[in-house]
Amino acid sequence: MKKTSKLLSLVLTGAMALSVTACGGSKPAETTVAATEAAGAAAESAAPAADGKTYTVGICQLVQHDALDAATKGFKDAVTEALGDAVTFDEQNAQGDSNTCSTIINSFVSENADLIMANATPALQAAQAGTNEIPILGTSVTEYGVALGISDFNGTVGGNISGTADLAPLDEQAAMLNELFPDAKNVGLLYCSAEANSQYQVDTVKAALEKLGYTCEYYAFSDSNDLSTIVTKATSECDVLYVPTDNTAAANTEIINNICQPAGIPVVAGEEGICKGCGVATLSISYYDLGVATGKMAVKILTGESNISEMPIEYAPQFTKKYNKTLCDALNITVPDGYTAIEE
Repeated sequence: MKKTSKLLSLVLTGAMALSVTACGGSKPAETTVAATEAAGAAAESAAPAADGKTYTVGICQLVQHDALDAATKGFKDAVTEALGDAVTFDEQNAQGDSNTCSTIINSFVSENADLIMANATPALQAAQAGTNEIPILGTSVTEYGVALGISDFNGTVGGNISGTADLAPLDEQAAMLNELFPDAKNVGLLYCSAEANSQYQVDTVKAALEKLGYTCEYYAFSDSNDLSTIVTKATSECDVLYVPTDNTAAANTEIINNICQPAGIPVVAGEEGICKGCGVATLSISYYDLGVATGKMAVKILTGESNISEMPIEYAPQFTKKYNKTLCDALNITVPDGYTAIEE
């Protein structure tokens, strides 16, 4: 009797299972297949290394523009070259919104990423606030002490943060402006007030330019919405503008150029991407090479070769004077020897 009851129970259980599947229609089955295929694809993309380990690296990039794109590409290339299919990248772009950076970082923390690459200052600040355990590497960050609020910064952040800096010699950028425009009187310093490292750069350049005899004025915009108004004001009051390595400016060079070029006001830029869009000259680094250096640091951390708390911030090894031939020709600017034309 017990055997018969047990058999009947099994039959009823099977029937109920079939009934639930039928009531759900075809979508759950399709979802299951899709999830299985996705899991298989993820497993394939994260094939283990020789030691059997796999890694997940979260990439938070503040906004899409040439410099940050190049840094991300260099980072991924360097990590992939060393670790191959053992690493899976979760690459996300915050579209210029610092709050979105925080959301992205929190998702990396939830998925327990093995390392976070924060591309640009707001992304690094969000990562610092999001975790003190997962290793964080910044890149395209100008000055880590300013970005992270470290008053006595000595070159090593410590804890779970390190990275690479895109800081070019600001006194040499001021000297370059003087070389190109020795007769100018008034220099406008155009930057986004929401970016701490932009403030640091314009403060430093202002001091250097004033020593050279220029009168300098700040022209700060809060975001892209008031950029046009501020640029228009600056062009009406200045002989030349200086734009630092500012992410909001980099993402909106067309707006700047559409006002400055017709007004005949040249722009000296802090990096090549901005110069290509609206500037006449720059003393710049290779952001791709900076990303490669960051990627090499990541490999050492992931493989256990180095302890991130002991890794000092690394800087670009060389800087190049470059000029925008199209804009220089349009503004009748003669560039002295020693400058390299930016490729179109």
